Amino acid sequence: MTSNRPYLLRALYEWIADNNMTPHVLVEAGTEGVDVPDQAVQKGKVILNIDHAAVRDLDMGNEWLTFKARFSGHEHSVVVPIDAVLAIYSKENGQGMMFALEDENSPPTDSGPDNDKTPTRRPHLKIVK
Repeated sequence: MTSNRPYLLRALYEWIADNNMTPHVLVEAGTEGVDVPDQAVQKGKVILNIDHAAVRDLDMGNEWLTFKARFSGHEHSVVVPIDAVLAIYSKENGQGMMFALEDENSPPTDSGPDNDKTPTRRPHLKIVK
């Protein structure tokens, strides 16, 4: 199956915008294919405001997130592979979703329902500001 990340990203963007909030994405800047201004990167990550008022030509496809935005007064074309998006959330209240870091294309490693008796860990979420 294809990744559900681009579909969730688009849905959450619409949900945040429909509630008159400002959508932001957290991006792993070191991922191959990420093109963002160097001055925006902090600790290997970058937070991007993708609100319709802040960007032009926003395209959230299945493989890439692209748009044009101004950084320090200069326009820059931003290119982000969807796999580099770590989270999307509302600036105002922090509501949104974090995405898993593991490779989504790898097959499940579960050897079967009866073969592995170790308990599974519960998901852990944290607020990104």
